[in-house]
Amino acid sequence: MSTLANTNAFDYINVLDKAADASWLRNNVISNNISNADTPGFKRSDVNFETQLAKALGQSRYTSMDAKMSGLNRCLGRLKPVTYSDYSGYSYRIDGNNVDPDTEGVYLAKNQVVYQGLMAAIRQEFKNLQMVMK
Repeated sequence: MSTLANTNAFDYINVLDKAADASWLRNNVISNNISNADTPGFKRSDVNFETQLAKALGQSRYTSMDAKMSGLNRCLGRLKPVTYSDYSGYSYRIDGNNVDPDTEGVYLAKNQVVYQGLMAAIRQEFKNLQMVMK
């Protein structure tokens, strides 16, 4: 007898959860950038997750999205968001800081929309599972 945990029912949820974690991390990184906007020598940071996800999905180019999610779930533990210094050699200020608070605010707003979208997608996946189990 197969249990729900042994099926591919959570493939999309697991990937969405990983993307939401990356978005949460990006929110923290952007907040840190804004907090250090006046710190001399501070370099802004960002999070790379989308490139890794696209690369992992691209490895199975000619398969269905369900098959891609199933394959991605097997290597999900290796798919981690990476924080990096962005434009570390660039600064438009004399003190060496490269954080523009206005730009960071735009990045923060964009990231919040992405995070809300991911949460809505996760809720919808659970609603789909509830509907199937009825």
